[in-house]
Amino acid sequence: MPLIRTLGVCASLAAFATGCCTTPKQSPPYVQQCAPTHCATTAPIRQAAEPPVVRVSHVESLPPAIEGDELSLGENGELTLPWLVGEVQARNPSLQAMAAAWRAAAQRYPQVVALDDPMFTSTLAPASFNSPTAEGAYALEFAQKFPWFGKRAARGRTAQAEADVAYQNIADARLRLSEAAQIAFFDYYLVQRELELNKWNTDIMRQFRESAQSKYRANQVTQQDILQADVELTRLERRELELQRRNAVAIARINTLLHRPPCAALCPPPAQLLPPPVSTDVCSLQQLAAQQRPDLAAIAAEIRAQEAAVDLASKEYFPDTEVFGRYDTFWQPASTQGDLRGQVGVRMNVPLYRERRHAAVREASYRLSQKQLEYDQKNLDVQYEVQDAYAQFIESQRSLRLYSDKFVPITEQNVAAARSNYDVGKLNFLDLATAQRQLIEVREQHQEALAAYFRRIAELERVIGGPLPTEQIEEIAVPKLQTDVPG
Repeated sequence: MPLIRTLGVCASLAAFATGCCTTPKQSPPYVQQCAPTHCATTAPIRQAAEPPVVRVSHVESLPPAIEGDELSLGENGELTLPWLVGEVQARNPSLQAMAAAWRAAAQRYPQVVALDDPMFTSTLAPASFNSPTAEGAYALEFAQKFPWFGKRAARGRTAQAEADVAYQNIADARLRLSEAAQIAFFDYYLVQRELELNKWNTDIMRQFRESAQSKYRANQVTQQDILQADVELTRLERRELELQRRNAVAIARINTLLHRPPCAALCPPPAQLLPPPVSTDVCSLQQLAAQQRPDLAAIAAEIRAQEAAVDLASKEYFPDTEVFGRYDTFWQPASTQGDLRGQVGVRMNVPLYRERRHAAVREASYRLSQKQLEYDQKNLDVQYEVQDAYAQFIESQRSLRLYSDKFVPITEQNVAAARSNYDVGKLNFLDLATAQRQLIEVREQHQEALAAYFRRIAELERVIGGPLPTEQIEEIAVPKLQTDVPG
């Protein structure tokens, strides 16, 4: 009968400990929390509310790694920018490594808010079972530790903030990958347009040489005109070599971003780029950057983690409690009659050494101040980056308009007038070649200005932390590149 009573007591203690291990309702598992939200950086950061948390389902939406080249590299025979950016992000192993780190960080919450495992202790005196003067001696104990109120919640807030930092790091890496892919795409587009211009100019110069040769046969010009045409054609041939080298480098760069062999074939870029809608208000862009820059949001999450650390350090002044139940038959004589009684007790630590806890609170407070100052400095740096990128964008915008509206039309008219004057003998061939050289240089500069304009947009999107707003739309007319050889 004593053994049956003992087993009954053990079962009761086990049920008691199991009920005590339930996670509090006010701290649901981390994997069921809401998706991460950007820090409201327009409000004072030192008044941060509850930290945003990260939804694990967002991790599943990250594009999986793509092995090989099963997919066609482009759409409809062209390498489009949205397709390239998506593929670069999908194939980048560093981005997926950061996603794995985020998955790991997302699993910290249910660990830190859970109670410690209950402890079961059994003690046995073997010699007592053969003793004629004593009852068989054994002791059973079941204990569960409970931290002071709020400690688990503070640890949970720290884990949530650390997971949000990992999420914002992924967002920042995506922005930088997108910018790198866009710049590589615009470099590829530019060299393709310059190759077309060089071919067009070569065809025009050959026509000029034929015209000079006809005039030379008719004794209207000297042989110098033909030689000058040959010089210009050799110059263009040298230019072709340079452009082919740049084209190979541009293709290798895109293939590297796509994790393909550098020499792999690549679809050509589109023949024309249309400028996207762009906001022209730098103040609104600075406010937008303060709200959605991932690196700013990451520091804000670190601030929330340090705030939780300060809260946790402050609660270390209060004791943790351990509740236990015990059934003990030690020192029970064999002649003693009557049932034994179970024992219930409480253990707790005594926070006697206060200086250690004072130092922990000061350390957490200093680290919080450090993160707040880092946030303030980073916010200033972001505002400067937006101002700088916006100034460069405005310069590119105006430069592109200047080429489109004035520079290109004037040089085209100059070449047309020079050719007419040469045909009637009012202009020498050197002046005609100079006018044509100016035209090709201006057209190349026009394409460079267009590519620079798109690069500035890509940089502006990175520094504001996302796509440019579309409320204020301003478009620049970019005529299609004319590569037809005039008759």
